Amino acid sequence: MEVLNTAVDVLTAGVLGLAAEPGRIVMMLVGMLLMYLGIKKEYEPTLLVPMGLGTILVNIPDSGVLAFGGEPGPFQILFDMGIDTELFPLLLFIGIGAMIDFGPLLASPFLLLFGAAAQFGIFFVIIVAGLLGFNLADSASAGIIAAADGPTSIFVANSLQSKYLGAIMVAAYSYMALVPIIQPIAIKAVTTKKERQIRMVYKPGSVSQTAKIIFPIVICIVAGLIAPASLPLVGFLMFGNLLRECGVLDNLSMSAQNELVNLISILLGLCVSVRMQAGEFLQVDTLIIMGLGLLGFVMDTVGGIMFAKVLNIFRKEKINPMIGASGISAFPMSSRVIQKLATEEDPGNFILMQAAGSNVAGQIASVVAGGLILGIVPGLM
Repeated sequence: MEVLNTAVDVLTAGVLGLAAEPGRIVMMLVGMLLMYLGIKKEYEPTLLVPMGLGTILVNIPDSGVLAFGGEPGPFQILFDMGIDTELFPLLLFIGIGAMIDFGPLLASPFLLLFGAAAQFGIFFVIIVAGLLGFNLADSASAGIIAAADGPTSIFVANSLQSKYLGAIMVAAYSYMALVPIIQPIAIKAVTTKKERQIRMVYKPGSVSQTAKIIFPIVICIVAGLIAPASLPLVGFLMFGNLLRECGVLDNLSMSAQNELVNLISILLGLCVSVRMQAGEFLQVDTLIIMGLGLLGFVMDTVGGIMFAKVLNIFRKEKINPMIGASGISAFPMSSRVIQKLATEEDPGNFILMQAAGSNVAGQIASVVAGGLILGIVPGLM
């Protein structure tokens, strides 16, 4: 009878634990929502599906995925190994770099300006967060969400030891996945139909293979001189691109684009859920951080557009201001969204190549911005 009672107690402990902490149920529902977005809506499924299931698992009382028998569980081990050491975001950057074709940017180098302008939201949010009472490390970590670059957000927030790492990770990947929803709203709010109809003539320049090989090397050197703290991010990104462009490592390039990215995405999605526990996630300030991230994302889009509008004052050949919006780091989603909007306003308007060039410029600018933050903020704390 005593054995039976013990078995009943064990079986009912989980249910009673959930009843005692309704926040766990809320977080499990959040996990289901993330999986729904990944599976049904196909928003970043390689990250949102494992992240969603992981969120459910870590919020089950006494979950063995976090700790078992006084020892760290598998999720905690993965977190310590891949996030605390900042290894997973860096490895992911190798695959991202291998996917990116910098050809459109090299053909039109002036598009780098839009990548820089579209980082406005990062610094805007840092100021707003500081005014709301967040310390400098947390303000900077909230700001980097606006980079629309998950690995950079994780790397910066973890380096600055922000206590909002979980919210920042979820916000960064969620907003990046929601680019097709968020950006059109922001773009239409600050542009006219006539502006969105502006046609741009694409003049493809001849970009040699040598130039494509030299480019990642030069970017590493320049970024290292301007923002040395950005070199881990820039270096791994450009190493991946060098695999793509050098012409003698095609097998490694394909492995980085497929096997490496898929494996790291799975592990990253699972282990970030360690910071999705109800006790530390369901806080008012955590929700404010996520709201600030959304604000920064919108302001990045607006900043890029406004920069393009200013340039148009002095240019005879006008720029479609939506090109500025594609200067965020969400590659290639943002450039596709811009082309879709252009086609909606004018079926014959084709600005995808310019948008893609601006988009890859944003990828570089976001990691440099992250490096600048890491170089400046610790000295001010």
